[in-house]
Amino acid sequence: MLLADFNTPYNAIPFNKVIPEDFRPAFDTLFQETRNTINSIIETTKTPTFENTIVKLECSGSKLGRLAGLLFNLNVAETNPQIQSVAREISPMLSEFQNDIILNEALFAKIKSVFELTDRSKLNTEDKRLLEKTYNDFVRNGANLAESKKTTYREITKELSTLAVDFDENVLAETNDYFLHITDKEKLSGIPEDILLAAEEEAKDRKLTGWGFTLQFPSFGPFLKYAENRALRKEMYMAYNTRGLKENSHNTIEIVKRIAELRRQKATILGFKTYADFVISNQMAENTNAVSAFLDKLLLASKPFAVKEYDELQQFANRSGADFKLEAWDWSFYAEKLKKEKFDIDDEITRPYFQLEKVEAGVFGLATTLYGLNFKENKNIPVYNADVKVFEVFDETGKFISLLYMDYFPRKGKKGGAWMTEYQQQHITSTGEDIRPQVSLVFNFSKPTSQKPSLLTFTEVTTMLHEFGHALHGMLSNCTYEELAGTNVYRDFVELPSQLMENWAEQKEWLDQVAVHYKSGEKIPQEIVQKIIDSKNFQSGYFFVRQLSFGITDMKWHTLTEPVNFDILDFEREAMASTQIIPRVEGIAMSTAFSHIFSGGYAAGYYSYKWAEVLDADAFSVFKEKGIFNKEVAASFRENILSKGGTEHPMELYLKFRGQKPSIEPLLERSGLK
Repeated sequence: MLLADFNTPYNAIPFNKVIPEDFRPAFDTLFQETRNTINSIIETTKTPTFENTIVKLECSGSKLGRLAGLLFNLNVAETNPQIQSVAREISPMLSEFQNDIILNEALFAKIKSVFELTDRSKLNTEDKRLLEKTYNDFVRNGANLAESKKTTYREITKELSTLAVDFDENVLAETNDYFLHITDKEKLSGIPEDILLAAEEEAKDRKLTGWGFTLQFPSFGPFLKYAENRALRKEMYMAYNTRGLKENSHNTIEIVKRIAELRRQKATILGFKTYADFVISNQMAENTNAVSAFLDKLLLASKPFAVKEYDELQQFANRSGADFKLEAWDWSFYAEKLKKEKFDIDDEITRPYFQLEKVEAGVFGLATTLYGLNFKENKNIPVYNADVKVFEVFDETGKFISLLYMDYFPRKGKKGGAWMTEYQQQHITSTGEDIRPQVSLVFNFSKPTSQKPSLLTFTEVTTMLHEFGHALHGMLSNCTYEELAGTNVYRDFVELPSQLMENWAEQKEWLDQVAVHYKSGEKIPQEIVQKIIDSKNFQSGYFFVRQLSFGITDMKWHTLTEPVNFDILDFEREAMASTQIIPRVEGIAMSTAFSHIFSGGYAAGYYSYKWAEVLDADAFSVFKEKGIFNKEVAASFRENILSKGGTEHPMELYLKFRGQKPSIEPLLERSGLK
C-alpha cells in the first residue's frame, strides 16, 4: 500500500491505511530500486554528464525520501511502540544505505568527472548549484576517505542514527511519565480557573478526581507562572529539568555523551578540528570564529540589561513579601506579576481574545494579504489523528499551491515543541510536472475544554506565526530539484522566513484583525493592544541571554577536541557560566533533553536563531518603512527568498531582496537593547 498510487486527493497519504508492518517491505523495495538506478549511472558507457549523472542521482531518492519522511514524521507526531520499533530498525538501515551511495568510489568518480569537466556556462543558476552541492556533499561525507577510514565512518554514522532515535524516545517517555495529581484545591491558589478546568479534565481522563498537571508546556508553563505554592513550583521545575537525568531506563546521559563523542570522531576523520568546524564550514557564518564572535557580541550587548532585570525582579519580589533569593522556579511567577504591575497586562487578560480558530484565520488572512494565498479546509483528506485539519492552498488565480496539515494539541504520542515538516517536497519532474508540496505544522497548544474553546497565550500566537513562516517557505517553493527546494537551505538562513513572520504579532493593524473576544465577538480594545506593544520588550535582555545560553552550550558541545569522558553537570555549569543570570540550580541539566541538537538538525547550529533574528529585524525594517501589508515588498520577499529555496547562496538572495547586507542594529533597537 505504501508504494501504490494512493488514489486520494492530491495523492495525499492515506494515514488511515498506514500499517507499521508495511514499512519494512516498502523500504526494502525502494532500497533495491534506488540501487538499480545508482548501478545504471555507474555502468553506463556514455560520457558522464550533468543530466545522466547528477540529475538522475538526485531523482533516484525521491520515493525513498518521501517514505522516510512519513515514518519519522509519525514517530514524532503520532508514535506508538510499533512505530518506534520500525523507526529503530529502519534508521541504521537508512544510514548504511546512504553510506553505500556516498562512499561508492565508482559513483563518485562519475560525479567528480562531471564536476571538473562540465562547462558551467551551459548550466543555469539552479543546475550549477545542484552540481556543486552534490559534489561537496559527497566530499563532506567521506567520499575521499581512505578505505580503512570509510569503514570507521560507516560505523560512526550508523550508530549516530540509532542514538538519535533512542534519545527522542527517552525524552518523550520522561515527559509522559511525570504527573502531578492534586486533590486539595488550596494548593493551587493563584492558578486561573481556565487552567484549573484543563487540569480537572486531565485528571478525569485518567479516571481521577481533583486536578492533574503534566510536563506538556500548556500545563507546565502556566503552573510555573501562576501557582503560589512555591514548593510545588519547584517540584514541577525540577521534574522538567531533570528529564534524562534520573536513574531509570530513560536516562540519556550516556546517549548524549556518546553522540558528542561520535560527532567529534566523525569531524576528525573528515579532516576538521571539531564538529562545529565541519558543520559551520557549510553555512552562512562559514567558520566557528565568526559564530563565537557573533554570540559574544550579542552577549556583551544584552547581559547588562538582563542583570538589571534580575535585580528589578528581586526587588519586586521582596516588596511582595518574598524573603528569599529568587530561584529559577520563581522567575515566571514574579515576572508575570511585575509585568501586570508595570503594564497592567498578562496572559489571562489577552487570552480571551486569541481563540485558536480566529488566530488561524488571521494568520491565513495575512498570507492572503501579502502573498495572495487562499485556504480551504478539506475534510475528505485522511489524517493521522482526529485533531489534525487539512487545508488546500490556492493562489489568487485559483492555482493549487500546497496541502497544509495543522496539528495543534499535545498528546502522549507526540513530542513537545512546535515544528514544520513536509510529507512531500515541491519539485519539477523530468516531464515538466510541478509536484506541489504537502506541508505540516505541529504545535502543542492549550486544548479546548468542555466549557471553552482553545484560547492561546500571546506567546502561542507568536509561535503559530513563526511556524507558518516555515510553511510559507515550503509552500511557495518554485524550484526544479527537491534537493534545493523549500527549506533545504543553510541552517542559519532557514529561520529567516519564520522569524520575520513573528513581527506581525506586535503590529496594531494585524492585531485589530485577529484579536476578537471568544464570547462577545468584540474586537480587542485599543488600550490592550497598546499594552501588548508597550510590554513587548519586557525582560527582553533576560530572554535574549537565555537564547544565547542555548547557542553557546551547543557550541561548547561541538567544539570539543578531546574524548568525551566528563561529568555532564560540570560541563554545563562551565559552558553556561557566562550567561548565568538566575542562580544555578544544582542537579539539573538541559542537554539531556535538548532535542534540537541531539536528535534534531541544529547541532552546531542553534546560533542560527539569533543569526536569523539579525536578518529578520533588518528585513522587517523594509516592511515598516513601506507598510506592513505592502504587496510589493511581500512580492520581492517571495520572489527572492521564499520561492528560491537553496538554489543560490543565501546572502546573494538576501542582497537581491534588501539591496544591502544586514545590520545588527535593527535587532538591538527592536529588542530595546540600545
